[in-house]
Amino acid sequence: MQKFTVHQGLVVPLDRENVDTDAIIPKQFLKSIKKTGFGQNLFDEWRYLDQGEPGQDCTNRPWNPDFVLNQSRYKGGSVLLARQNFGCGSSREHAPWALEQYGFRAVIAPSFADIFFNNCYKNGLLPIVLSALQVDHLFNETLAFNGYQLTIDLEKQQVIASDGKSYDFEIASFRKYCMINGLDDIGLTLRHADKIKAYESERILKMPWLSTKLP
Repeated sequence: MQKFTVHQGLVVPLDRENVDTDAIIPKQFLKSIKKTGFGQNLFDEWRYLDQGEPGQDCTNRPWNPDFVLNQSRYKGGSVLLARQNFGCGSSREHAPWALEQYGFRAVIAPSFADIFFNNCYKNGLLPIVLSALQVDHLFNETLAFNGYQLTIDLEKQQVIASDGKSYDFEIASFRKYCMINGLDDIGLTLRHADKIKAYESERILKMPWLSTKLP
Protein backbone atom coordinates (compact mmCIF):
# COMPACT_ATOMS: atom_id res chain seq x y z
CA MET A 1 0.00 0.00 0.00
CA GLN A 2 1.32 3.46 -0.91
CA LYS A 3 2.43 5.60 2.02
CA PHE A 4 0.55 8.82 2.76
CA THR A 5 2.47 11.61 4.46
CA VAL A 6 1.96 14.99 2.74
CA HIS A 7 0.03 15.29 -0.50
CA GLN A 8 -0.65 18.35 -2.61
CA GLY A 9 -3.16 17.96 -5.40
CA LEU A 10 -5.75 19.48 -7.69
CA VAL A 11 -9.27 19.39 -6.23
CA VAL A 12 -12.16 17.82 -8.18
CA PRO A 13 -15.63 18.93 -6.96
CA LEU A 14 -18.32 16.23 -7.13
CA ASP A 15 -21.36 18.19 -6.03
CA ARG A 16 -23.74 15.30 -5.27
CA GLU A 17 -25.06 13.86 -2.03
CA ASN A 18 -25.48 10.16 -1.26
CA VAL A 19 -23.11 8.93 -3.97
CA ASP A 20 -23.35 5.16 -3.68
CA THR A 21 -20.78 2.53 -4.49
CA ASP A 22 -22.68 1.37 -7.60
CA ALA A 23 -22.21 4.88 -9.01
CA ILE A 24 -18.52 4.83 -8.03
CA ILE A 25 -17.94 1.49 -9.78
CA PRO A 26 -21.02 -0.11 -11.40
CA LYS A 27 -21.90 -3.71 -10.60
CA GLN A 28 -20.87 -5.26 -13.95
CA PHE A 29 -17.22 -4.49 -13.23
CA LEU A 30 -17.27 -6.61 -10.09
CA LYS A 31 -17.01 -9.68 -12.36
CA SER A 32 -13.29 -9.05 -12.71
CA ILE A 33 -11.08 -11.38 -10.67
CA LYS A 34 -8.21 -8.87 -10.76
CA LYS A 35 -7.61 -6.11 -8.22
CA THR A 36 -6.39 -3.66 -10.85
CA GLY A 37 -7.72 -1.77 -13.87
CA PHE A 38 -10.79 -0.19 -12.26
CA GLY A 39 -9.68 3.43 -12.62
CA GLN A 40 -10.89 3.76 -16.20
CA ASN A 41 -14.39 2.75 -15.08
CA LEU A 42 -14.66 5.07 -12.09
CA PHE A 43 -18.13 6.72 -12.18
CA ASP A 44 -18.64 4.86 -15.45
CA GLU A 45 -22.36 5.58 -15.94
CA TRP A 46 -21.84 9.30 -15.33
CA ARG A 47 -18.55 9.57 -17.17
CA TYR A 48 -19.52 7.89 -20.45
CA LEU A 49 -22.60 8.05 -22.66
CA ASP A 50 -22.67 4.34 -23.49
CA GLN A 51 -22.85 1.13 -21.45
CA GLY A 52 -19.47 0.02 -20.16
CA GLU A 53 -18.40 -3.60 -19.87
CA PRO A 54 -15.48 -5.34 -18.12
CA GLY A 55 -12.32 -5.51 -20.21
CA GLN A 56 -13.59 -2.95 -22.69
CA ASP A 57 -11.17 -0.49 -24.30
CA CYS A 58 -12.40 2.90 -23.10
CA THR A 59 -10.21 4.95 -25.45
CA ASN A 60 -12.92 5.69 -28.00
CA ARG A 61 -15.99 5.58 -25.80
CA PRO A 62 -18.20 8.71 -25.95
CA TRP A 63 -17.67 10.96 -22.92
CA ASN A 64 -20.30 12.94 -21.08
CA PRO A 65 -18.93 16.50 -21.46
CA ASP A 66 -20.93 17.74 -18.47
CA PHE A 67 -19.40 15.32 -15.97
CA VAL A 68 -16.71 16.84 -13.78
CA LEU A 69 -13.99 14.25 -14.50
CA ASN A 70 -14.25 15.04 -18.20
CA GLN A 71 -13.68 18.77 -17.81
CA SER A 72 -10.16 19.85 -18.76
CA ARG A 73 -9.70 22.09 -15.71
CA TYR A 74 -9.91 19.05 -13.43
CA LYS A 75 -7.64 16.74 -15.43
CA GLY A 76 -5.09 15.12 -13.16
CA GLY A 77 -7.09 15.83 -10.00
CA SER A 78 -6.08 13.82 -6.95
CA VAL A 79 -8.29 15.24 -4.17
CA LEU A 80 -12.01 14.51 -4.50
CA LEU A 81 -14.40 16.92 -2.82
CA ALA A 82 -17.82 15.39 -2.15
CA ARG A 83 -21.03 15.87 -0.22
CA GLN A 84 -22.60 13.99 2.69
CA ASN A 85 -22.96 10.21 2.92
CA PHE A 86 -20.35 9.50 0.26
CA GLY A 87 -19.85 5.79 -0.47
CA CYS A 88 -23.25 4.55 0.69
CA GLY A 89 -24.84 1.41 -0.75
CA SER A 90 -23.19 -2.01 -1.03
CA SER A 91 -19.92 -2.80 0.69
CA ARG A 92 -17.82 -3.47 -2.43
CA GLU A 93 -14.12 -2.84 -1.88
CA HIS A 94 -13.86 -2.13 -5.60
CA ALA A 95 -15.08 1.44 -4.89
CA PRO A 96 -11.90 2.64 -3.14
CA TRP A 97 -9.87 0.57 -5.63
CA ALA A 98 -11.41 2.53 -8.51
CA LEU A 99 -10.88 5.90 -6.84
CA GLU A 100 -7.28 5.13 -5.93
CA GLN A 101 -6.46 3.64 -9.33
CA TYR A 102 -7.89 6.68 -11.10
CA GLY A 103 -5.40 8.80 -9.17
CA PHE A 104 -7.24 10.09 -6.10
CA ARG A 105 -5.27 10.07 -2.85
CA ALA A 106 -7.95 11.58 -0.63
CA VAL A 107 -11.70 12.21 -0.47
CA ILE A 108 -13.08 15.11 1.57
CA ALA A 109 -16.75 15.07 2.60
CA PRO A 110 -19.00 15.95 5.58
CA SER A 111 -19.76 12.25 6.13
CA PHE A 112 -19.07 8.79 4.71
CA ALA A 113 -20.84 5.45 4.79
CA ASP A 114 -19.15 3.33 7.46
CA ILE A 115 -18.04 0.34 5.37
CA PHE A 116 -16.71 2.50 2.55
CA PHE A 117 -14.91 4.65 5.12
CA ASN A 118 -13.16 1.59 6.58
CA ASN A 119 -12.33 0.16 3.14
CA CYS A 120 -10.57 3.39 2.18
CA TYR A 121 -8.01 2.94 4.94
CA LYS A 122 -7.34 -0.64 3.85
CA ASN A 123 -6.43 0.58 0.37
CA GLY A 124 -4.39 3.74 0.94
CA LEU A 125 -7.17 6.21 0.18
CA LEU A 126 -7.54 8.86 2.89
CA PRO A 127 -11.16 9.79 3.79
CA ILE A 128 -11.32 13.19 5.50
CA VAL A 129 -14.37 14.43 7.38
CA LEU A 130 -14.85 18.19 7.54
CA SER A 131 -17.96 20.11 8.55
CA ALA A 132 -20.63 20.85 5.94
CA LEU A 133 -19.79 24.55 6.25
CA GLN A 134 -16.10 23.92 5.61
CA VAL A 135 -16.91 21.69 2.64
CA ASP A 136 -19.23 24.39 1.26
CA HIS A 137 -16.38 26.88 1.45
CA LEU A 138 -14.01 24.51 -0.36
CA PHE A 139 -16.59 23.94 -3.11
CA ASN A 140 -16.90 27.69 -3.58
CA GLU A 141 -13.12 28.11 -3.74
CA THR A 142 -12.68 25.21 -6.15
CA LEU A 143 -15.30 26.56 -8.54
CA ALA A 144 -14.00 30.13 -8.30
CA PHE A 145 -10.32 29.42 -8.93
CA ASN A 146 -9.08 27.36 -11.88
CA GLY A 147 -6.38 24.96 -10.75
CA TYR A 148 -7.41 25.11 -7.08
CA GLN A 149 -5.21 22.84 -4.96
CA LEU A 150 -5.11 21.62 -1.40
CA THR A 151 -2.25 20.26 0.68
CA ILE A 152 -3.05 17.42 3.05
CA ASP A 153 -0.60 16.90 5.91
CA LEU A 154 -1.49 13.64 7.60
CA GLU A 155 1.07 13.98 10.38
CA LYS A 156 -0.41 17.35 11.40
CA GLN A 157 -3.96 16.21 10.49
CA GLN A 158 -4.58 19.33 8.46
CA VAL A 159 -6.01 20.27 5.09
CA ILE A 160 -4.21 23.43 3.98
CA ALA A 161 -5.57 25.80 1.32
CA SER A 162 -3.40 27.88 -1.02
CA ASP A 163 -4.18 31.01 1.02
CA GLY A 164 -2.73 29.36 4.13
CA LYS A 165 -6.07 28.63 5.80
CA SER A 166 -6.04 25.22 7.43
CA TYR A 167 -8.74 22.75 8.45
CA ASP A 168 -8.07 20.19 11.18
CA PHE A 169 -9.43 16.68 10.82
CA GLU A 170 -9.64 13.65 13.09
CA ILE A 171 -8.17 10.21 12.46
CA ALA A 172 -7.66 7.25 14.78
CA SER A 173 -4.01 6.86 15.80
CA PHE A 174 -3.76 3.28 14.51
CA ARG A 175 -5.17 4.22 11.11
CA LYS A 176 -2.82 7.18 10.95
CA TYR A 177 0.13 4.90 11.71
CA CYS A 178 -0.90 2.47 8.95
CA MET A 179 -1.42 5.20 6.34
CA ILE A 180 1.87 6.96 7.07
CA ASN A 181 3.78 3.67 6.91
CA GLY A 182 1.85 2.23 3.95
CA LEU A 183 0.63 -0.81 5.88
CA ASP A 184 -2.49 -2.71 4.88
CA ASP A 185 -3.63 -5.85 6.72
CA ILE A 186 -1.06 -8.01 4.91
CA GLY A 187 1.69 -5.48 5.54
CA LEU A 188 0.88 -5.44 9.25
CA THR A 189 1.23 -9.22 9.35
CA LEU A 190 4.49 -9.24 7.39
CA ARG A 191 6.13 -7.05 10.04
CA HIS A 192 6.33 -10.31 11.99
CA ALA A 193 7.61 -12.44 9.09
CA ASP A 194 10.76 -13.54 10.93
CA LYS A 195 8.76 -14.71 13.96
CA ILE A 196 6.28 -16.52 11.72
CA LYS A 197 9.09 -18.34 9.88
CA ALA A 198 10.77 -19.26 13.16
CA TYR A 199 7.53 -20.63 14.55
CA GLU A 200 6.85 -22.69 11.42
CA SER A 201 10.38 -24.13 11.46
CA GLU A 202 10.05 -25.09 15.13
CA ARG A 203 6.62 -26.59 14.53
CA ILE A 204 7.93 -28.84 11.75
CA LEU A 205 10.77 -30.08 13.98
CA LYS A 206 8.29 -31.02 16.70
CA MET A 207 5.65 -32.39 14.32
CA PRO A 208 7.48 -33.52 11.13
CA TRP A 209 4.45 -35.37 9.83
CA LEU A 210 2.87 -32.02 9.05
CA SER A 211 5.34 -31.56 6.21
CA THR A 212 4.54 -34.91 4.62
CA LYS A 213 2.94 -34.49 1.22
CA LEU A 214 -0.15 -36.50 0.44
CA PRO A 215 0.17 -39.02 -2.42
